[in-house]
Amino acid sequence: MVTRKEDFSKWYLQTIQQADLMDYAPVRGCMIFRPNGYEIWEHIKEAFDARFKEVGIRNAYFPMLIPEHFFSKEADHIEGFAPELPWVTEAAGEELEEKLALRPTSETIIGDAFSRWINSYRDLPMEINQWANVFRWEKRTLPFLRTSEFLWQEGHTVHATAEEAQARTMWALNVYKEVIQETLAMPVFMGEKTPSERFAGAERTFSVEAMMQDGKSVQAGTSHYMGTRFAEAFDIKYLNKENQHVHAFTTSFGVSTRLIGSLIMVHSDDQGLVLPPALAPQQVVFIPVGPWQKNPEIIEKIDELFNQLKDKGIRAVVDDSDKRPGNKFNEWELRGAPLRVEIGPRDLENNQVIIKARDLEDKVEVEFDQFENYILEELATMQKRLFDRAKEMYDENTHYDINTMEDLEKHIAKCQDENKPTGYVLVGWDGTEESEAKIQELTGFTTRNIPFSGTVTPKETCIITGKPAVETVWIARAY
Repeated sequence: MVTRKEDFSKWYLQTIQQADLMDYAPVRGCMIFRPNGYEIWEHIKEAFDARFKEVGIRNAYFPMLIPEHFFSKEADHIEGFAPELPWVTEAAGEELEEKLALRPTSETIIGDAFSRWINSYRDLPMEINQWANVFRWEKRTLPFLRTSEFLWQEGHTVHATAEEAQARTMWALNVYKEVIQETLAMPVFMGEKTPSERFAGAERTFSVEAMMQDGKSVQAGTSHYMGTRFAEAFDIKYLNKENQHVHAFTTSFGVSTRLIGSLIMVHSDDQGLVLPPALAPQQVVFIPVGPWQKNPEIIEKIDELFNQLKDKGIRAVVDDSDKRPGNKFNEWELRGAPLRVEIGPRDLENNQVIIKARDLEDKVEVEFDQFENYILEELATMQKRLFDRAKEMYDENTHYDINTMEDLEKHIAKCQDENKPTGYVLVGWDGTEESEAKIQELTGFTTRNIPFSGTVTPKETCIITGKPAVETVWIARAY
């Protein structure tokens, strides 16, 4: 198996295939989620869904086919998505009167519905969420991270005031940060996107960005404040308390299955997949060792311990296949199971099990009467350990002292010589699209987001022009 240092992209593809997370579909750019991969997504969904429902955001479902004229209502929106749209032009052997797009996102069709559902201030706020598939015809694809069809969550809300809509926009961004850091064990950079990186049609876009082990960035989630743009385009009005018809304020926010690709690239190692316990399809794997087939007491004890964990809601599995123990160990390491429990004849005699954490080298002997507590504590400890390890990696590859293009070019050259990630770089920016484009042209770095005030020390000069900086921005190479 190729290592991360040798070829990070090839290592990533090998890791997800050997862990049985996905398979390639017959259609270019599409993929099949195998049960192990889809179950990770289910656990991500559970974490987000619980938080949405806590504040009254309910789930709905809208059709995937969107009439062409819907896109013409918001000019920036259609311009932003036009190159990626797949169209349905024929059905039942007949040409359609109007082309239908496979949804790239649902602001248009949901906006149309909101215009019918909302009449009075009493109808507001109206807040829904959709778990769905979307289509964007990607030219360059990478499983989980960038595919032509992918799964995602998209929230859409309507409010009476700009302040309420802006508050919901920031609430969603903070939920993304919370779940990604607590459940996926991935630190994130929070901030606002530059105008050129905004969602098509939004007034403001905010993001959480994650750093991979190769130093590249993944946009892990976005939250958009639309103002009244979509309300005006789709006639979303309401009768206010002064008996006036006025346009509402809308938001949208989303995360996708690229989170699966991100957590793989953040946590896994050269031996295969490493999964945070909160997301692992199998959190604990029992493996009988020695001549266990001739000793039924081993399986009886495993069943007893298995049921203890099951009663506590722990996702456990017993591997009683006839494969050699070494092969089983290797397979479950490749699949990223957080804890492996071994029991053989000698362990029965000593009233103990042998436990191996996926991310640690050493095995630990644990007595039967301490088993349940140890498992519960170790799963929580491993979750934190993975976050702390990722945070350490972030800190090592985050650079604050680069102020000129000469500094940046030296940094890039040094990283190439030492085979190290270029990581995230905090730079000053004069606020012009020309300077932003020049950064990418010269280095391959793109602006990731503008960190919130007070979280970093502002830069004084633009890295391109040397003029006074209007903003301080994170830049990095990205997937």
